[in-house]
Amino acid sequence: MLTADFDYPLHDELIAQAPAEPRDSCRLLVLHRGDGSIEHRIFSDIVEYLHPGDLLVANKTRVLPARLVGRKRATGGVSETLLLSRREDLDPYGGVWECLVNPGKRLKEGAVIEYRPGGIAAPSDAPVVLTGEVIDFIEGSRGGRLVRFTPAAGLSLDEAIHEAGRVPLPPYITSYEGDPEKYQTVYAMREEHSAAAPTAGLHFTPALIERLREQGIGWAAVELEVGIDTFRLVTEEHAEDHAIHTERYHVPRDVVDAVEAAKAAGGRVIAVGTTSVRSLESAWDVQEGRLLARENATTDLFLMPGSAFHVVDAMITNFHVPRSTLMMLVSAFATREQIMAAYAEAIEKRYRFLSFGDAMFIE
Repeated sequence: MLTADFDYPLHDELIAQAPAEPRDSCRLLVLHRGDGSIEHRIFSDIVEYLHPGDLLVANKTRVLPARLVGRKRATGGVSETLLLSRREDLDPYGGVWECLVNPGKRLKEGAVIEYRPGGIAAPSDAPVVLTGEVIDFIEGSRGGRLVRFTPAAGLSLDEAIHEAGRVPLPPYITSYEGDPEKYQTVYAMREEHSAAAPTAGLHFTPALIERLREQGIGWAAVELEVGIDTFRLVTEEHAEDHAIHTERYHVPRDVVDAVEAAKAAGGRVIAVGTTSVRSLESAWDVQEGRLLARENATTDLFLMPGSAFHVVDAMITNFHVPRSTLMMLVSAFATREQIMAAYAEAIEKRYRFLSFGDAMFIE
């Protein structure tokens, strides 16, 4: 399977630089897999495509203030660090993280970075609240490093990260100066575990969720801690050669019960976002033929055309980066031909793409 088969021309002017306001006023492309037909609606119209007994399953993860900008102790040069996931196997106290660093080539093992509140805009006499020491490389990852962090005296590690860090917007969002909370879902949990938002959920408002519940549509939440693969394109010529890094996920027992009840009553399981899809399909036990509860599990599930879907019947998603694993996932759920045709029509009709962009409903 060629990676180039999942490419398409995405021009900068179609990449959304700010969220829709209100959240549920963005556009919605509805793709019917049965015949490949397409409708163009507004996201709040999603209620017309869901039925009593259906179950929405969302990813409730919250984004860390994971973007740290500091200076290298040895040279004073600027260095940017993006926290991806804690490596508790290396440090039970949570001090070691998988990170992306920039510039990566210049940060060798032993390099130390100092972080102050406000990043490089902080005055020179501002206190260092956090230091990071590069302890290893992450194999197969451009710019990936293992970094050991040490907070300043009197601060916990989480407190130091919050003082020094900012919520990390994707690199293609270059001009957003608004409320960083707009890059969190309205139903996100309080604990912060992810390097990026599950962006299909950004379109929901509390009023829309309540309206869905009033119509007899169920709501359940899993958690997948979005990590390094959100920031990696498939660079191999053949997609099968791409290795997905593991991400931690949780599918609680109450979600399993809700899925089984919905299926038994003839309802559909509708995943809100690709991370919810991967959580549910990762929790499917092929040998037992059923969904199992998973706590603190890890997944490297790579869904591409030819993959089977055992749990998810429909999905809500955004428009994804060309040549990405997410393009392959949605092409596996529909067909590559249907997805490429839908993307071509979205481009023609000037839909807004990527994290702050418009939505698709694939049923």
